[in-house]
Amino acid sequence: MKNILIATEKPFAPAASEKIHKILTKEGYKVFTLENYTNKSELISAVQGIDAMIIRSDKVDREVLDAADHLGIIVRAGAGYDNVDCDYAREKGVVVMNTPGQNANAVAELAIGLAIYGLREMFSGKSGRELRGQTLGLHGFGYVARNVFRIARALGMKVIVYTRYSKEAAAAIGLKNTHSLEELYRKSDVVSIHVPAKGVHIGSVSYPILKELNDNALIINTARKEVINEEDLLRIMEEKPGVKYLTDVEPTHKTLFAEKFKGRFYSTPKKMGAQTEEANSNAGKAAAEQIVAFLEHGDISCKVN
Repeated sequence: MKNILIATEKPFAPAASEKIHKILTKEGYKVFTLENYTNKSELISAVQGIDAMIIRSDKVDREVLDAADHLGIIVRAGAGYDNVDCDYAREKGVVVMNTPGQNANAVAELAIGLAIYGLREMFSGKSGRELRGQTLGLHGFGYVARNVFRIARALGMKVIVYTRYSKEAAAAIGLKNTHSLEELYRKSDVVSIHVPAKGVHIGSVSYPILKELNDNALIINTARKEVINEEDLLRIMEEKPGVKYLTDVEPTHKTLFAEKFKGRFYSTPKKMGAQTEEANSNAGKAAAEQIVAFLEHGDISCKVN
């Protein structure tokens, strides 16, 4: 019998959890659940004797992997997987997967919601701006950005994109790819960031890029904080008093942003892009199905390491 651990510091919605258990128990697997834990030692203890595990934003580092003596696969129920030490997992022979696209609509809706909140002066009662007619610049063109594009176009926004790796996909739907990141930021009223925290993307939103922003631009970040050079963003917000920053990923310098730029900065209390019942259900169900496909058939279609 295979032992499966669902380790979620932020638990799945009850309906999603029920679907996950149903898929796994149907195969005869024994399912263990670790929810709302507050200490890493709880996770280290729980992974012992486990064959497969489903996580969300939970951190799986070398110490956790060393304790997981039977582990064959980790599925991150979501898109980003920088919370897993993928290189060490590979050394240990552990397959790491994500569930691409399952949370995309939820995150996209949040990005649009943050844009509305920012343009409407954070509902302060001041006169704001409408989305219709604004130019939205997509920094990246993965699953989330494609959903943002769909919603933004329906709301009457003009959409442009800068992507290194998805130019053909953008062109196929008539979306203009700018020649550079500088051009994207220069031409956008609202910039929505959708790139992972790896490689060339880390710190890519830096002063040479940010200085191209118009004086009333809005930056939305539902991706990762590491793509932003925070010192450079603080400098730009000093130089351009109309620029706003709204993020679903808490900045390292959150207190400084909040103190210096009241009315121009907002950070969600905790990362909530995928915090919908629908996204929970989609990602959790996909994670369970991927574990079954791997354990029963050796399927590694969504492997990321």
